[in-house]
Amino acid sequence: MDKLTKEQRRKNMQANKSTGTKPELLLAKTLFARGHRYRKNNKSVFGKPDLTFKKIKLAIFVDGEFWHGKDWKERKNDHKTNQEFWNNKIERNIQRDIEVNEESTKQGWTILRFWGKEIEKDLLNC
Repeated sequence: MDKLTKEQRRKNMQANKSTGTKPELLLAKTLFARGHRYRKNNKSVFGKPDLTFKKIKLAIFVDGEFWHGKDWKERKNDHKTNQEFWNNKIERNIQRDIEVNEESTKQGWTILRFWGKEIEKDLLNC
């Protein structure tokens, strides 16, 4: 049973952003402060990475733990409602991440993927 009403849940889900998340902005600002110049959400690169460095062909993705299935084997049954929908959605996201990594690597790009919480907790090691 959901603790929120349908309208409250709807507003919560609409507030989720695909670009410009806190961890993404934190990483971008830190890189910029250190003199690194990048492109954000570059559509010309397969998979539309969060940050790209075209000269060295480096693509950085900042993945949210929920949407990209961190520890998916253990957390798969955490969803209380609409479990089939969420399982399919997150498993498709995981599969798409694998496809993007493979295709980008074929095109000569180096791929770095960070979890959002990883950036928030230990930014300098990322």
